Amino acid sequence: MSIAPLPALPVTGPGTPRLREALWAASFTPDGLRALLGEPAHDALTRGEPVPALRAVRGDDGPLAVLARLFLLRQPVAYGAARGALPLDAALGEGWLERDGDEVRATVDVRPYAGEAPDQDWWIVSDARGLPGAGEPARDVVLGAGGASTTLAQLTVRRPVARALDLGTGCGVQALHASRHAARVTATDVNARALRMAALTLALSGAPAADLRQGSLFEPVADKADKGEGEGADEGFGLIVSNPPFVISPSDRGAGLTYRDGGLAGDELCRTLVRQSAAHLADGGHCQLLANWQHIEGEDWRERVAAWVPPGCDAWIVQREIQDVTRYAELWLRDAGLHRGDPAAYDAAYEAWLADFAAARTEAVGLGWITLRASRTDHPSVVVEDWPHAVEQPLGDTVAAHFARRDFLRGRDDGALLRARYVLAEDVVQEQIGSPGAEDPEHVVLRQRHGMLRARAMDTVSAGFAGSCDGTLVAGAILDAIASLLDEDAVALRDRAGEWLRPLVEQGFLLPEE
Repeated sequence: MSIAPLPALPVTGPGTPRLREALWAASFTPDGLRALLGEPAHDALTRGEPVPALRAVRGDDGPLAVLARLFLLRQPVAYGAARGALPLDAALGEGWLERDGDEVRATVDVRPYAGEAPDQDWWIVSDARGLPGAGEPARDVVLGAGGASTTLAQLTVRRPVARALDLGTGCGVQALHASRHAARVTATDVNARALRMAALTLALSGAPAADLRQGSLFEPVADKADKGEGEGADEGFGLIVSNPPFVISPSDRGAGLTYRDGGLAGDELCRTLVRQSAAHLADGGHCQLLANWQHIEGEDWRERVAAWVPPGCDAWIVQREIQDVTRYAELWLRDAGLHRGDPAAYDAAYEAWLADFAAARTEAVGLGWITLRASRTDHPSVVVEDWPHAVEQPLGDTVAAHFARRDFLRGRDDGALLRARYVLAEDVVQEQIGSPGAEDPEHVVLRQRHGMLRARAMDTVSAGFAGSCDGTLVAGAILDAIASLLDEDAVALRDRAGEWLRPLVEQGFLLPEE
């Protein structure tokens, strides 16, 4: 299979704001595209299937249809039709389009992207991928905002920070989000093309320019000022966010795709990123990333990944999925388009992946999220859990609340927990499960309707306690009242309370009133 050449990239200039205005005027936005294409065709396009969208815009020379053909479907458009949809001379002059006889073509993919505010729309600039004639991707291809990018954006804690770092920026989508709540954004990437693409994304979306730096991992921000050393230096980053090249690929390092293959063995790149992050975080700052990790024969994956966490940092590590090595290899072989080429080459590549996994005693690969917080405590909280169940995005507030509860619980023994007041979280409901017509339920379950959507089975005492938490009485007083009502030993109830009260607070069912 041939490797598609990467075209020259546009340059930003006076025509870029005019192009943005034209995109707005034509409703080249997520909502506008859904209305134009219809929901099924729009969804198919997000899966890389352009045929339904091509049918939807066929014969339509309206501005929105013309922009969709140019920037999403990468189809040539008649010169006159393009002139009616956007400032054509400026778009040609700055390289957004190129002329081919009586037609024009787009040089980059421009995709509408929903911003954080209801009335805010952005545009993500990237290389074409998965469309007819795209061929096998070139090594330095820059992809747009896919499912992983969206997941990370929705996980990120959104609070005002002085400085944010988007490590491995790619098309710049995380830097774009960070520009909304960070006074300064630094974006790094080993791929020079990605840095240029990120600059285009920010400029076309009307966001402030980022400080763009080329290099691997933390090398671009390793000078003294970036680490908070020296007179008048900064205090580190309040947020580090990264969708790194986390794919665990074969040992033929340097032969993969820059956006996904980090060039280090196994999960070493993710481990290194986590270990080095503490030195670049401001006190209380968060580092949030997507990661893959190996499940190695004879080792507990939880202990392996927990050992990555640097001293002085709290961590919340969530495994969302486990893939056996065959499924994992097939996923990334298809991602590179090898399944569409020579079958013998595909089989050889598949064999190389499996041989590499066998040599490393890798039985499966975990996929998930890692969040660190620079708590600077001698007794950090490291939570590692397997959570393949549904969640409700966005989770940024849920992540922040997780660490706030960890601060509350740190250093509080069971006696101190009973001296505090609690309220039942607003999103928690109680379910009673039992046989129809039975006098009493067999099970009582508390269930969260937002965030992690956890459920927890309760007994009579803990359910009665949770239902009584309105912030007016300390926990011990509520337990004493329950003991009196049930004719139970109050001292015994207090002694056992930590077994169920601490998890209820840890998981956000009960919130400390303070």
